[in-house]
Amino acid sequence: MPSHLLVVIPVPSAKETHHPTPTQLRAGAACLALMLGGMLAGCAVGPDYAGPPRLDMPAHWNAKSASRRQTGTLDRWWLRLRDPLLNRLIEQAVEANPDVAKAKAAVREARATVQQTSAGLFPSVSGTASVTDNKTSSGSASAVADSAPYTLHQGSFDSSWELDLFGGTQRNIEAAVRGAQSAEEDLRDSLVTLIGDVAAYYVDARGYQARIALAQRTSVSQRDTEKLTRSKYDAGSGNAVDLAKATAQAASTEANVPTYRAALAADIHRLGILLGRPPDGVASLMARSAPVPAPRMPLPTGLPADLLLSRPDVASAERKLAQATAKIGAAEADRYPAVSLTGSVGTSALRAGDLAKYSSVSWSVGPSVTVPVFDAGKRLATVRIAEAQRDQAFATFHSTLLTAFEDVENALVSLSQERVRATKLTEAAKNYREAAKLSRSLFETGSASFIDVLDAERSLYSAEDSLIQSKVSTAKDYIALAKALGGGWVDPVDVSTPVIVDTNTGPHGREALK
Repeated sequence: MPSHLLVVIPVPSAKETHHPTPTQLRAGAACLALMLGGMLAGCAVGPDYAGPPRLDMPAHWNAKSASRRQTGTLDRWWLRLRDPLLNRLIEQAVEANPDVAKAKAAVREARATVQQTSAGLFPSVSGTASVTDNKTSSGSASAVADSAPYTLHQGSFDSSWELDLFGGTQRNIEAAVRGAQSAEEDLRDSLVTLIGDVAAYYVDARGYQARIALAQRTSVSQRDTEKLTRSKYDAGSGNAVDLAKATAQAASTEANVPTYRAALAADIHRLGILLGRPPDGVASLMARSAPVPAPRMPLPTGLPADLLLSRPDVASAERKLAQATAKIGAAEADRYPAVSLTGSVGTSALRAGDLAKYSSVSWSVGPSVTVPVFDAGKRLATVRIAEAQRDQAFATFHSTLLTAFEDVENALVSLSQERVRATKLTEAAKNYREAAKLSRSLFETGSASFIDVLDAERSLYSAEDSLIQSKVSTAKDYIALAKALGGGWVDPVDVSTPVIVDTNTGPHGREALK
């Protein structure tokens, strides 16, 4: 059984009469009525998207550091790290990072899809023209005798217009627009991720530089202790055990340097890749050591509900939910009758100059109605598929939002506790430094054992190294909080310029494949 019933209202061609007949008038009136109906009485089927779904959201953040709402803006939050080189690297990364370039291309694709889908609201017109040489032979069943060869000139214009009576095209346009909005949020999300990654790897690299410098300073001091111990041993007031321990401790500290250098190189290589360069692309910029960036506290955390707008991944998931909802309406509209207006104008003549003569022109116009009759439930299944995809999009949105809450809470707790830890480590390092100084002085005068010196130097090195790591962790927790809150690039991003600009795209000869 056919799945559609096609109803066509015929209109006689112009060759049949030079004057409109009652049939033609009725057909023309029917066409006009259908056109007006399509434009004025069109409706939409399927569910209407009513905005972000209402979900249970916390009224405030649980972390004590965010117990009161902190006002302000997250725009260019990395400026709070107060490092000019980091600012420059971030700006260069935004311009050249491959992932950002990919997200820009996705935005261009989505916008072109909107334009492509919107074309469905307008009629399409095509034209054809031909010139053929013809001859009818006596062997032809319709020929009485051989005819002389003749040239036939033909031309025609064909048009069609599907009226969007039930809003299927409008729903497709709606889905395309929301897809473009989602792509724009994905671009913003790629920028948030990129800026956070550049800042985190930069802080990590500065931390390893500081740890290398600490290890080198400490090993120099420990070598001095070794020399002092050797002098006592040579003078007969020391022993071989103390000398071996002093040498071992200095060598152990020096052994950390290669490990830190390897980690530093990996961070610098990653920074180069994030900036769209070879791995050593920023090595010269990072050759000179600099302090670990110390962020200016605090960041404006806002309220949990703010993440619906500030977090681009949440906003993108919400737009995908809206897109999936619109697709249900497009699938539902396919279950309703489709009305199209078709028309054609053609002319043929033996001479090109006769093509415009009225006697050579033929035309036809009329509506067609396509009615689904039986398709074994195919269209209904398409609607059910769209509904299930909408539910999946909702689950993704819900999960993304919950993950955003988790990210912020974790970052708030980590940052708060790391700041407490840094305060204690600062106090510990200060006291260990004093203890090491005193124990060394007492050892030189013979008032303290060598074990006291070794223990004090080892504890001082451990405390100072832990303090550097804590500074790095504090800065990285600060960066993680800025990312979790959706802070990122706020300046306009040009997405109109493609990475690859094609040339010579018009008609041209094919070149050999390379």
